[in-house]
Amino acid sequence: MGNFHTFVDYILITKRWEYGIAFAFMILFIFFYTFLKTPSPIKEKVVETVKRVAERIQGFLVPDNVYFHQGHAWAKMDSPEPAGQVASVGMDDFAQKLVGRIDGLKLPEVGARLQQGEKAWSLTVDSKEIEMLSPVEGEVVEVNKELLQSPEAINEDPYGKGWLLKVKSSKMLPSLRNLFSGKLAKDWTENVVDDLLSRANYDLGMVMGDGGLPIDGMAKSLDRDNWDRMIKEFFLTEE
Repeated sequence: MGNFHTFVDYILITKRWEYGIAFAFMILFIFFYTFLKTPSPIKEKVVETVKRVAERIQGFLVPDNVYFHQGHAWAKMDSPEPAGQVASVGMDDFAQKLVGRIDGLKLPEVGARLQQGEKAWSLTVDSKEIEMLSPVEGEVVEVNKELLQSPEAINEDPYGKGWLLKVKSSKMLPSLRNLFSGKLAKDWTENVVDDLLSRANYDLGMVMGDGGLPIDGMAKSLDRDNWDRMIKEFFLTEE
């Protein structure tokens, strides 16, 4: 047993190492727990950064608390109400990266009725109008009027200040069951990226931008002549 005189010496030394490692882990855990429980701007940035990394799939943000439609719109529950439930609705990170800079928006009026999977709003990109489908069924109770003047907020924060509509419905939960969320949403996003790669003659990595993430306006980078048709195919609005 090397430098150990007896088997007992070996056991004692080994136990000391085990206790030492366990103690070190306990100290690290206490430090980390204290760090998380103590409010601070640095802690919030660290937690948010870790969360953002965990929620990215091949460079695309796929938050866990969001439901995704196959036409690349999303819905997120706001709060239940006695007469129905309200969800925020918008376009996902893949969609905004695919189209790039958005020049204008046409949103439905408050009071309009939306049907899940039917055309609900449109974008103007390079003078071309691109329609998108509603992820849920219900009545429009609010629109994000700030986006009409500053649609670039969608590119900057698609799941936050880039929300488009608030939709209310007593059938909100059945609508959400038809959407992807959590692991299913991440798996679906991977399949979408694979589909995008299959349409190109070269690796998507060749059109990566800052930090190795997909650049804005990927469709034009992949196929400038047919980018609007490609977008309609991904948004399920091609006739």
